[in-house]
Amino acid sequence: MNPLSLALVLTGVVLNAVAQTLLKHGTNRLGPVEFSLSQALPLGFRILSDWPFLLGLACYGVSLVVWIAALTRVPVTVAYPMLSIGYIINALIARYWLGETMGLGGWLGIGFIVLGVTLIARQGA
Repeated sequence: MNPLSLALVLTGVVLNAVAQTLLKHGTNRLGPVEFSLSQALPLGFRILSDWPFLLGLACYGVSLVVWIAALTRVPVTVAYPMLSIGYIINALIARYWLGETMGLGGWLGIGFIVLGVTLIARQGA
């Protein structure tokens, strides 16, 4: 994989992971949500006035554009498995920014993800 293709894939993955953790940060601030018609409008206003939600949605939008550019250069059989790097990024952000914890099994799973992504990236090189 050439440097530009790799940069596009990784940028798309990172933006997607950051979007997910920003949405989680927003839900932590929001608290439990009740899904009902009477709560739909107030909930919508709360979400659209909260910076983590807005920034998360913006990251999703930019990640989509970057991902499309990546897919024009990289086979989907190589690019799509690399999305699993997002699990690693999310775990690290959740640990150090959101204060979440993960057990040994989770970290071992991340180790397998790193191994798998490395093998796939080398194959697509």
